[in-house]
Amino acid sequence: MLLLGVDEAGKGPVVGSMFVAGFVVEEEKLYDLAALGVKDSKMLAPARREVLEKKLIALAKSYYVLEVPAQVIDELRQVMTMNDLMVRSFSQVLSKLSAHKAILDAADVDAERFGRRVKESTGTAMEILAEHNADKNHQVVSAASILAKVQRDRSVRTLEASLGCQIGSGYPTDPKTLEFLESWIKYHGDLPPCVRRSWVTAQRIKASFI
Repeated sequence: MLLLGVDEAGKGPVVGSMFVAGFVVEEEKLYDLAALGVKDSKMLAPARREVLEKKLIALAKSYYVLEVPAQVIDELRQVMTMNDLMVRSFSQVLSKLSAHKAILDAADVDAERFGRRVKESTGTAMEILAEHNADKNHQVVSAASILAKVQRDRSVRTLEASLGCQIGSGYPTDPKTLEFLESWIKYHGDLPPCVRRSWVTAQRIKASFI
């Protein structure tokens, strides 16, 4: 049986893209994931995640990583809620892959509703299970979380190189990120294009310089 795990990285940051990854593996290879030490990406050091990414890609039957840039997130939030956006993004990943069963890290307070909405959106016959903390409880979802997090980390490093400054993690609670936003607006008069302008943090900081 083919299992598909889906998870996201970067749902909450005020800076940068969100990534949603899908990882397909044969059920009997779950033992290989365990042997590799695959676990929720948040429990692994960045260097370890990058090492595991290469091994996971080699082990996967197939995989896909969707990038949703900050500008796209802002545009979609004008016509849908964040929950709708997450359903849309997870559905896009599922539509690119094939498996007998998909396990999703639920991106809604109601996990069952999230799974049902993704299934209805894709129209797939695939069995879908959505759970909170699926990235901790199911290694196939842990693998997806690693792929998504590595892409998110690379994206942040690319942004820093292109902007010529450090942006921190990109999360609203990160002092480095807040300092980056304040400094950028101070010297440029506006938010950089990589910022999610629909986020309250971005609006508050921009308003403080008007």
